[in-house]
Amino acid sequence: MKKFKLRTLGVGIVLVFALTLVSFETPNERYFEISKNLDIFSTLFKEVNAYYVDEVNPTDLMKTGIDAMLASLDPYTNYIPEDDIEDYRTMTTGQYGGIGAIIGKNNDKNVIILPYEGFPAHKSGLKIGDEILMVDSIDVTDKSTSEISQLLKGQAKKPLTMTIKRYGVEEPMTIHLVREKIKIDNVPYYGMVTDDIGYIKLSDFTQGAGKEVSNAVEELKKTGARKVILDLRDNPGGLLVEAVNVSNVFVSKGKEVVSTKGKITEWNKTYKTLNTATDAEIPLAILTSGRSASAAEIVSGVVQDYDRGILVGEKTFGKGLVQATRPLTYNSQLKVTTAKYYIPSGRCIQAINYSERDGDGRVNKIPDSLKVEFKTSNGRSVYDGGGVDPDVEVDRGNYAPISISLVARGLIFDYATKYYYEHPEIKDPKEYHISDQEFENFVSWLSDKDYDYETRVEKTIDNLTEIAKKEKYYENIKDEIEELRIDVQHNKERDLRQFAPEIKSVLEEEIVTRYYLNDGRMEAGFDEDTQLQEAIKVLNAPVEYSEILAKAN
Repeated sequence: MKKFKLRTLGVGIVLVFALTLVSFETPNERYFEISKNLDIFSTLFKEVNAYYVDEVNPTDLMKTGIDAMLASLDPYTNYIPEDDIEDYRTMTTGQYGGIGAIIGKNNDKNVIILPYEGFPAHKSGLKIGDEILMVDSIDVTDKSTSEISQLLKGQAKKPLTMTIKRYGVEEPMTIHLVREKIKIDNVPYYGMVTDDIGYIKLSDFTQGAGKEVSNAVEELKKTGARKVILDLRDNPGGLLVEAVNVSNVFVSKGKEVVSTKGKITEWNKTYKTLNTATDAEIPLAILTSGRSASAAEIVSGVVQDYDRGILVGEKTFGKGLVQATRPLTYNSQLKVTTAKYYIPSGRCIQAINYSERDGDGRVNKIPDSLKVEFKTSNGRSVYDGGGVDPDVEVDRGNYAPISISLVARGLIFDYATKYYYEHPEIKDPKEYHISDQEFENFVSWLSDKDYDYETRVEKTIDNLTEIAKKEKYYENIKDEIEELRIDVQHNKERDLRQFAPEIKSVLEEEIVTRYYLNDGRMEAGFDEDTQLQEAIKVLNAPVEYSEILAKAN
């Protein structure tokens, strides 16, 4: 039996001590309960390791226990063991040692999804679609994406060799690279979407986010931008200080951005803008989605509370909790929720109260009846308890099942790779469109490919059939059900025609990415982006823009 690891137990004891947050009448009672539970926990852990019927890995068992304990609090309080510290640093700083490429699975093959321009993968000639066979002398054909990612990462200036299989090349190719310090930009793209409207995509809030947005605004203004769109869709957030810095790009010096309030009152703090705004007057639209969270919601909420610009898109995620990292023994760390944050109007946008759970342990979103009204600077009504509502609501819409199937099965990806090697060049991303003949070529190529799928209507009919059988109604209505099933049964050839514009758009974006990488991917999607187009429309209608900001609900 494996020897019991005291260091692992020590981490667990520290965590149990830190997270036993039960209220007692006196401190002595509380400390007694902590001591008692630690003793029980320690004894139980030893007994399980000593007497459980099968071999137990103490480290894995402890990690499971820690994760389960923290999961009972909220999803954002996490234990970070020593082995995961480097990944955590990458998340918060955007920096790591590696080759600078996104890798992933396509049809069970490990492939290059996107090399970042200017980094080793790109400079060495790696292409989207290259299948990764070996990293140095290690066969990776059966390894997971995360395992390969770890092999590719390492100390800067350290060389490595990759063996890849490229489309149209019979023999495997050897690529020699030297790892570099990779810093992923928070602003992966900025550019002009009209003659006078600049667009900035902000994907993260790691170190330097505010500076990157400020630089983008300055460069766009030099290019002719008189209005700006800041895209925060799907931005998961990040560093609180960078939320303040990004807000400061558009909000004047000395303005409150966010305040934090938690159990330890001396940690409560109000954050204000510290610098002169890059531009506090330029008309501004922010794009939001249901996956815009945390720092992205702070910036969105600040802009809305000060009536500094309009929000276009969807209600944001609703994460109004603040985390701090606390050091533990043996180079491990605890990321723990310490406070809630409140934006200038006074509202907290946290959507779920994790301290109140159902009898089965589930948590629910705060009901509309309990939401509280607040006011923006101009007197517009805004509400707490569930994300930030857009000023102009525009749904992204859903892709048709056939489009989802073509993407999920890697067929769009594979055809774009084929197209790239058969066409030396294409037009500028903003101008490139697939001709009718090229789409027919794609349809013909699909003829022997498997991309079957089930529509939502078909799934609903299947559910209806099951319920009817359980409740003994099926024999009475089976003819009607089967007739309905025949009427709605999808036809792949028909769906290819019906949803051709949508499929073309997805295919164009993938093809353009092969030639122009991430910039091309962004620009190819502008025309079909309904939320972006709505933001352009409102910014080009100054009267409507002003009315939205001035209107009292």
